[in-house]
Amino acid sequence: MQHRMKEFTMTTESIDALLERGVFGHISTFGQDGYPYTVPVHFVYDGGCIYFHGLPAGDKLDNIKANPKVCFETCEFNKILDENLAIICDIDSAYECAVIRGTAEFVTDMEEKTRILNKFVDKYAPHLKHVPMPEGRIMGTACVKITPESCTGKYHV
Repeated sequence: MQHRMKEFTMTTESIDALLERGVFGHISTFGQDGYPYTVPVHFVYDGGCIYFHGLPAGDKLDNIKANPKVCFETCEFNKILDENLAIICDIDSAYECAVIRGTAEFVTDMEEKTRILNKFVDKYAPHLKHVPMPEGRIMGTACVKITPESCTGKYHV
């Protein structure tokens, strides 16, 4: 285990809090060309699972269809720690980071998909809750649920 993971492991409660407030994360899939494929996504954390949404076609969705094993990461940078340095190599940063390995699946149930998409509105645009969400747009949006199999978090202050 890495030195920082031993010394600065986040509690489950701290990881949950980071996942609740995180603005964006990165989803990594297995590319069909054999290379990892990582892209940023907006996400919501609900019931211990990560959800992201987007267009109903694309590399990340094709990759998930071929292999549902994924890795998700979100982090929060606080500041550069550069006070009282003896040498420049001692510069550091304050942050929190969570890494989740899990299985991705497409949300197809309209009731669940609508509930999750409304959670995106609540998180990213609560001032637009009154704007209708047409059923056709809900049906045409891909919504993916990541069920964690492992979760780690580390921080530095």
